[in-house]
Amino acid sequence: MEEKEILLTQEGYDKLESELENLRTEKRAEIAERIKIALGFGDLSENSEYDEAKNAQAANEIKIAELENKLRYAKIIDESEIDTKTVQVGNTVKVFDEEFEEEVTYTIVGSTEVDLAQNKISNESPIGNALLGAKKGATVEANTPGGILKLKILSITK
Repeated sequence: MEEKEILLTQEGYDKLESELENLRTEKRAEIAERIKIALGFGDLSENSEYDEAKNAQAANEIKIAELENKLRYAKIIDESEIDTKTVQVGNTVKVFDEEFEEEVTYTIVGSTEVDLAQNKISNESPIGNALLGAKKGATVEANTPGGILKLKILSITK
């Protein structure tokens, strides 16, 4: 099975590394302590604390494996290679939404860094995908679940 490349900014990569380190050290130690305490309660066949701690341990190990995999296939976006002639991952794009007659600013990021509260959208999302490769002044159509959006690109910045 071939893994696909995961696009990340340096900030996103650092955040994943920090989370992974926390899960490997603090979280593992915390769960080990919970298991140790639960073992002190005796009979494991009726020990819900032990079961919960073992489930937390399994979930933590799965999360660690997922993060390790993401970091293994991560491609850090070199900000010096990002230009503002066409939209690409790492750009901030100001668009005019023709349906709602409003300006919206999106930052195009890899799928692991999506934060809709900050208008950070994935390059794989309908809007992000429609914007990729487009130039300032172009109008793109994004086929979203809510219908087709027409977006005119007003500016492209780093």
